[in-house]
Amino acid sequence: MIKRREEWVYLRYEFTLDERLGIRIPLLHHEWEEYTGEERSAILLEWEEIRARIPDRIIALEKVINHRQAALYEEEDFIRSCELNQEIAELASTINDLNIWFRVEQDYDTRAHH
Repeated sequence: MIKRREEWVYLRYEFTLDERLGIRIPLLHHEWEEYTGEERSAILLEWEEIRARIPDRIIALEKVINHRQAALYEEEDFIRSCELNQEIAELASTINDLNIWFRVEQDYDTRAHH
């Protein structure tokens, strides 16, 4: 629910920022089939705009991984090596999750046609 001009409006869906992923993700308050065709189109349109930026986000994270790997190669301190490995693993996990989100629209398109 959000407040607009002294009234409360119930949101049937919204997009919220996921700090870890660096993108807004859909938060659907109902099953996909319960949305009207107009709502589905609006959701998919907004998602497509967000989704289009995912490859750039992945490329940016891959660059960070490459820098961490280069630092790891040079690192002699065991504790710092472990920290770098952990950072690389977390970044790789984020990239994996972004790839999953990148495929979400295909799932919705398929479900919408059945």
